[in-house]
Amino acid sequence: MLTYMYIVQLILAIALIIVVILQARGSDLGGVFGGSGGGVYRTRRGVEKTLFNVTIVLSVLFFAISVLTVIIQG
Repeated sequence: MLTYMYIVQLILAIALIIVVILQARGSDLGGVFGGSGGGVYRTRRGVEKTLFNVTIVLSVLFFAISVLTVIIQG
């Protein structure tokens, strides 16, 4: 059972890394330091909103699986 939990955790970690990289690809380096032309608040639409929601779901699942793995292992 513990082996399956590790496999699920690894798959979730890889998926989370891919989704975060896809999100970061849309913004340029100037936006990191506040140099983008837009305002502070920006609405997410389309694929950007979907990637944002998938990131939240994957991170919650990763956290839950991690805690569950520690409880089972203990």
